[in-house]
Amino acid sequence: MSQHTSDPDDPTTAPPLAGPEGRMFYGAVTVGERGQVVIPAQARRDHGISSGDKLLALGSPEGIALMSADRLMELLGDATPLAEHVRKAAGA
Repeated sequence: MSQHTSDPDDPTTAPPLAGPEGRMFYGAVTVGERGQVVIPAQARRDHGISSGDKLLALGSPEGIALMSADRLMELLGDATPLAEHVRKAAGA
């Protein structure tokens, strides 16, 4: 994780909080009228997300997560039925 200057009392600059199994809490986001959200800057830096990058939206009964197509393909491997759908969605 990259280091940054922060004020722990300011929720807009406080460092992310560590959770179980390396998961991080970066803060809350608001869904706009068109369904858009802004990923917190520290989360983008920590995960190498840049403007124009394509992310995949994953869902489970517990919630929604975003992941790069490359990372999901690493986790899935090429031999799964989901892999072809991921490649198509990512435009690969």
